[in-house]
Amino acid sequence: MLRNKKILWGALFASTTLMTAASAQTVTAVMHSGLRMMDPIQSTAFITREHGYMIYDTLVGIDSNFKVQPQMADWEVLDDGKVYRFTLRDGLKWHDGTPVTSEDCIASIKRWLDNDNTGPVLEGFLADYKVVDDKVFELHLTEATSLVLDSLAKISSRPAFMMPKRIVEAAGKEAVSEMIGSGPFKFVQAEFRPGVRVVYEKNIDYIPRSEPTDWTSGAKQVNVDKVEWVGMPDAMTSANALLNEEVDFIEKFPFDLLPLVENSADLTTRVIDPLGNWSYFRFNHMYPPFDNKLIRQAAMYAVGQEDVLKALVGNPEYYSTCASPFGCGTPNATDYGTDMIVPANIEKAKELLAEANYDGTPVVLLHPTDHVTAAPQPVVIASALRAAGFTVDMQSMDWQSVVSRRSNTSQPSQGGWSIFATYGIIAAAGDPFANTTIAANGKEAWFGWPDVPEIETLRLEYARAVDDESKQATAAKIQELVIDEGVIVPLGQFRTPAAYSNKLQNIPEAPITVFWGLEKKG
Repeated sequence: MLRNKKILWGALFASTTLMTAASAQTVTAVMHSGLRMMDPIQSTAFITREHGYMIYDTLVGIDSNFKVQPQMADWEVLDDGKVYRFTLRDGLKWHDGTPVTSEDCIASIKRWLDNDNTGPVLEGFLADYKVVDDKVFELHLTEATSLVLDSLAKISSRPAFMMPKRIVEAAGKEAVSEMIGSGPFKFVQAEFRPGVRVVYEKNIDYIPRSEPTDWTSGAKQVNVDKVEWVGMPDAMTSANALLNEEVDFIEKFPFDLLPLVENSADLTTRVIDPLGNWSYFRFNHMYPPFDNKLIRQAAMYAVGQEDVLKALVGNPEYYSTCASPFGCGTPNATDYGTDMIVPANIEKAKELLAEANYDGTPVVLLHPTDHVTAAPQPVVIASALRAAGFTVDMQSMDWQSVVSRRSNTSQPSQGGWSIFATYGIIAAAGDPFANTTIAANGKEAWFGWPDVPEIETLRLEYARAVDDESKQATAAKIQELVIDEGVIVPLGQFRTPAAYSNKLQNIPEAPITVFWGLEKKG
């Protein structure tokens, strides 16, 4: 069977020469999924975000201490915090050879705000945009806020990627049709095969910053000629391709296959993102049974993080429990709610169900069967809820069906849902705006539609804070409400190792997978 899989894979990718070792200056990578959605401003898919970082750049970046740093531009704050003046650095060019201008950046910011969840809040602070000259522009505010830099620097999803004004205006409300950025790589349109193969070549006109590389800040020095992403949905096939030197890098190596590569003298397995990911589940707050706060809390007591993490990861080297929706290891994390959502407490869950007079309304639980990082959680959740006395209707489907279904606002019994589970990167969970799951503004909130006005008031208070101490104090209040109201339920944190050829060196640590900085030897 394995031999047949390799033959089929070889036939599929013969035209891309993957069955021979890649050239010394080409890195061949298997990413966590194939690339189909191309516009990182319209899509929040992680693979689309990674594509964005290959070809686009941002005005500011963020380092491993969660500090905003200059990237495309330096800035100064004027008029008691009500004017941000950005100055583009010298030598910035779009991939078509034209210079990056202030008008390009303002057009990009406006389009990003129209699509990103930060938009409605930040736009409430924006009074005007002003072009000073081709390299200098200003954002004028009605009052001081730290949200300007925090939002422009956020790492996911959607980062504020800069694009040419002509492409932004041509797209309107649709996806952009040209992949033209100013970033360290260029997209090779002629070699693109959606979901199967993406090729990026070094942008020889890119001038890296002089500071050390640190997350999305500092130098984005490209040391190879090309990077090729190849789609291989079968994990065993990709593992054998790495062992046979047919690919150089696997972004997310399956935990259960690690023994195949851990003892190879030619390969390295390493966690590139030390913070990693957090898993969580979401209630539908609009309909029974989870329109009732006591019943939401009963479910939260029933599900133990350790049980979920054992099923999802298995190896405790790669996971840890954490109650914070901001992610442990980030500046805004606290341990509030640990007693409710880390250990399972079935007896407490039963008490709350009795107090709430739970009538047996079925919990429609969405279970994706084809997504390795989202499939185990619903199985554990279902078992825990049943043990507590819930009636559970777990409905299995593919991940794309879950993504479609979770936007359905119908009753759970009529095509809607009660619970779904997924995951995100911790580095993007650290504040109430980058973390889309925190918003609790009813029908305008993320899927699940919690309506907790106090949280929205505190989010605005957070935006108005201009020092870290004030922001952290407000974030602590937000976390208490998020946990008490069951806005989002953390299921713990995990770190997924990458596996790669020892020919690759100096791979940067970052919450996203980047290909600047690395080198290929031999």
